[in-house]
Amino acid sequence: MPLRKQRRFISVRPVECPGSRVYRSRRSRRAARSEPSASIGKRIFDIAVAGSALLFFAPLLIAIAIAIKATSPGPVLFCQYRYGYRSRFFKIYKFRSMRTDACDARGVRQAVRGDARVTPIGKLLRKTSLDEIPQLINVVKGDMSLVGPRPHVPGMLAADLPYEDLVPYYFQRHTARPGITGLAQVSGCRGSTIEPNRAISRIDYDLDYIEKWSLRMDVMIIVRTIRKEFLSGNGF
Repeated sequence: MPLRKQRRFISVRPVECPGSRVYRSRRSRRAARSEPSASIGKRIFDIAVAGSALLFFAPLLIAIAIAIKATSPGPVLFCQYRYGYRSRFFKIYKFRSMRTDACDARGVRQAVRGDARVTPIGKLLRKTSLDEIPQLINVVKGDMSLVGPRPHVPGMLAADLPYEDLVPYYFQRHTARPGITGLAQVSGCRGSTIEPNRAISRIDYDLDYIEKWSLRMDVMIIVRTIRKEFLSGNGF
């Protein structure tokens, strides 16, 4: 069967090609707006908010760590290498929410609703997104930002294809530091990437954020994340 027929859902968003007039004109129009990872203001904002949040949540972090240790064997933190800024690998930190004997170290197999690998305390952590709090350490270190495209594992699948095969411009999302939350997540593109159109939309939202970002947008996304994830408990 021809390759084109096998891949019915390949995204067709145009990719800017260096050397073309369109590419040069777009770059010149965007020159006045600093890219997210080049903004000193964004970095100061990240450090100030992440550092303050770590101090504020310190008692909760200790309580969660004790609960994880008391309810299942294994480490408190789950560490995994993800794509970072400019496709460099970095080690991400999360509270462990799955059994150690059932964890997918590569992260290719995504968690689904009712996943049997998730521990009892892990269900609560994932539902409230509290398992993501240790990523504030990644923000302080400079591996991540508070807001940006969510960091993916290398080889992540979307619609049973490597993400970069489904979305040819996939790696453009790595021109910004990955975030704890992002425009895609607060816009409903969170969770499984099995459905191709939703998987493509997630990348499109990431690129829209990179093109239009501002500190005001970051604040709005953080507020929407708190309402949608922490208060409403939409995780799984």
